Amino acid sequence: MFVKTKFFLLGFIFVGILIGCSTASKGILSQAERKQVDRLITQRLYHIESDWALPLMTQGLNAVANAGLFFPGSNASRVDLIGNPNYVKVKGDSIAVYLPYFGERQMGGGYANSDSAIQFEGVPDSYEATWNEKKQRYDIRITMKQKTETFEMNLVLFPNLSCGINVNSSHRFSIRYNGDVKPLTNE
Repeated sequence: MFVKTKFFLLGFIFVGILIGCSTASKGILSQAERKQVDRLITQRLYHIESDWALPLMTQGLNAVANAGLFFPGSNASRVDLIGNPNYVKVKGDSIAVYLPYFGERQMGGGYANSDSAIQFEGVPDSYEATWNEKKQRYDIRITMKQKTETFEMNLVLFPNLSCGINVNSSHRFSIRYNGDVKPLTNE
């Protein structure tokens, strides 16, 4: 009985220490990091390159995975994009987007000369960037239209210059990308 109580008490103390350490401060955002992120967003001069695509799991993607058609190191829910061209470039009022798409179309799309990637170049319908003080990040919402398809991109930009991109489409299942942000040189 004494041994069980001793192990219970040690386990309780161990869990208490873990909880106490996990609630410690996550670190304060330095002024330099905040200024760098602010400058990228206010100047609208940045480039995002994704390392991973995270498509919505569907029965079709499972069939592709079961056939072994994904790149080495990738699977149906996480596709490695390193070495594959992809970008989101914001330069002033214009944006250029090329993101390879892994998933299913819900409607539309032709057979011949059909672009499977998410592509856009020009001035988007809307662009809104807001600083989330509580989460210490920028939330950016971009709406754009390419031919008959409408895209809504939600970007989450962190002070360490990592970025998450969620893309919702009027014709395709949603997909998410993870990557890094870099300053875009003014050409």
